[in-house]
Amino acid sequence: MSLEDDKTTLRHRMRTLRAEAEARDPDAAQKLAAIFPMKLLERYGPVVSAYVPINEEIDPMPLLDRLVRAGAETCLPRMTPEGTISWRLWAPGEQLERRGFGLLEPPEDAPEAVPTLVLTPLLAFDTFGNRLGYGRGHYDRALATLRTKGRAFACALAYAAQQIDRVPSEPHDEPLDWAVTPIGSVPLFMMRNRAALATPPTGDGSAA
Repeated sequence: MSLEDDKTTLRHRMRTLRAEAEARDPDAAQKLAAIFPMKLLERYGPVVSAYVPINEEIDPMPLLDRLVRAGAETCLPRMTPEGTISWRLWAPGEQLERRGFGLLEPPEDAPEAVPTLVLTPLLAFDTFGNRLGYGRGHYDRALATLRTKGRAFACALAYAAQQIDRVPSEPHDEPLDWAVTPIGSVPLFMMRNRAALATPPTGDGSAA
């Protein structure tokens, strides 16, 4: 079975698990917003990107309201004709327009933004910060572009059930730095760094 087959199978399973998690916890978005560590905004803001939830994605809007009250500038993704993500300034309550695949996005005349704290949806993540999305690569490409321009701290919003032992990854996949669930935070970049330090060096170490 190929890596892409592994990911496809995992996506089907995680969609089911995510739907079950949403049904069990209808107040998850409010719980997540209440415990979100505001130090992330202080360190990695002030421009925060979020998303309009689809299907059973956890709703970021209660959190976005809290971040706006704390002084954040907020934006949402808008797809370009080339199939890439552009970030457009948007605040809760402002107009959105329905575009391809029925997605709600900011209007074309909304000012462009460069987010430094990126709140991402997903299907699954692991302790190394590997993220399973929907297979189109939009967020990977967008994060890679942001990171060539400067810092971009990627924070997943998810149900606890979406954390799994291992997400199949490829070299072009952009890692997450943090995840927040309704029951707590997962400092992924710290865990990734700790694992890297614990990995023994390659080679036999013998002198030439």
